[in-house]
Amino acid sequence: MTHQAAALQTYNNELIKVLDDLHSRREDLNRHIRQDEEEKEQLQQDSQVLSDKLRRVSENLSQRLAARAAFDRTIAETEAAYNMILESSQSLLCLLKKEAENLNKATDPRRKVH
Repeated sequence: MTHQAAALQTYNNELIKVLDDLHSRREDLNRHIRQDEEEKEQLQQDSQVLSDKLRRVSENLSQRLAARAAFDRTIAETEAAYNMILESSQSLLCLLKKEAENLNKATDPRRKVH
């Protein structure tokens, strides 16, 4: 019976050792789980901050694109109007030169009157 008691004591010691090892490994796993949960929470907060920043940048970009389009329209309209003024000025200059030439011919003393 002492042989059986010794075997039982050995099994009991090994069982306790294995259980202690399992408890230790579980605690180690729990520590890793807590670290992962903390990292996950931090990443979610970082993600929210980045999402908010992305939203603000997108809004600013949209406003700036709209402002640039307004500038482009204003510039194009102004350049078109300026070109029309140049064309009108050129036409007016040509007309004025022709009229001045006609006036010069009409008032030229070398011209013979009939």
